Amino acid sequence: MPDSIDVPGYLARLGLPELAGHKPGVAALDALHRAHAERVPYECLEIHIGRPTTVCPAESAARIVAGRGGYCFHLNGAFSALLRALGYQVTRHVGGVQGNKTLPAGASANHLVLTVSGLPSDACPDGVWLVDLGMGDGLHGPLPLIAGEHTDGPFRYALRPSGAEPGGWRFDHDPRGSFLGMDFRAEPARMSEFRAKHEELSTSPESGFVRTPAVCRRDATGFDVLRARTLTRTEAEPVHTALASEDDYFGALDEVFGITLPAEDRAILWASATRAHEAWLESRA
Repeated sequence: MPDSIDVPGYLARLGLPELAGHKPGVAALDALHRAHAERVPYECLEIHIGRPTTVCPAESAARIVAGRGGYCFHLNGAFSALLRALGYQVTRHVGGVQGNKTLPAGASANHLVLTVSGLPSDACPDGVWLVDLGMGDGLHGPLPLIAGEHTDGPFRYALRPSGAEPGGWRFDHDPRGSFLGMDFRAEPARMSEFRAKHEELSTSPESGFVRTPAVCRRDATGFDVLRARTLTRTEAEPVHTALASEDDYFGALDEVFGITLPAEDRAILWASATRAHEAWLESRA
C-alpha cells in the first residue's frame, strides 16, 4: 500500500507547489532534490529532545511538512514516498556509510539509499539516478548512476562498482566530507529492514547521534554543520564558529537551518549541546 502523505504540504515546504501533478522528468527531479537538500535539514535533534521516531515514511513526511528534518531513514524514506506519489519509479536500497578507513565497507543497514529509474538523458542514457538526501554533507542534486567522477558544486565524488557488495555500488565522498564513502546493494529493500539499525542509532550510548546533537544543510556552494556548539561552513575550506550563548545557538538553528523550537525543547537541547561541547573540550585537553 502506498504511503499516505500530504503532497501539497510537502511541496509547499520545498517551495515548489507548482510541481503538484507534474510529469516526472530529470529537471523536476533535480529541482525537488536540490530544494529538499537546502530546505529540510539532516538532523538528530529529536533524540536529544526525547521524542522517539520511527522509520515510517508517512510519519517522517508529516514531520517534514511541520518544519523539521531527520536523518537518512527519515529524509530518504519521506522523499521516496513523495516521489512515488508524484509518479516516479523509486527503489529503496540497503546501504552502509563507512566513516573512515579503520571501519569495514559494506551495506550495514546504517543507511537508506534511493535510486530513480526511467529518466534517460544525455548525462544518464540508461535513466537510473542516485538520489540521496540522507548523507548530510553529501549530494545537493541527483547523480547519474554511472561509474566515474562526478562534480556537484565545489565537491567531487566518485561512483564505482562496490567491492563489498557484489552487484552493488560504491559512493566515494569528497575529502572535505564527514565520511569516507558509502556502499549499497542492488536489490530493492523494505523499510522494515532498517528498524533494528534505527533503534541502535537512536538509543545506543555508542551512537554518534546519541552522543552529539547535530544538524547539517547542503546548498549549491557548500554545506553547514552544527555539532554540539560549533557551527562550520565548508566550501573550499571549513570555517568554524563557536556558539558561546544560547541565543547564538538557537539563532543559528533558525537562520541557517530553518529550525525554530518551543521554549521547553530549547532548554533540553541547549543542555545536551553544552554537555557534548564540554565532553569535546575535555577530550582535547
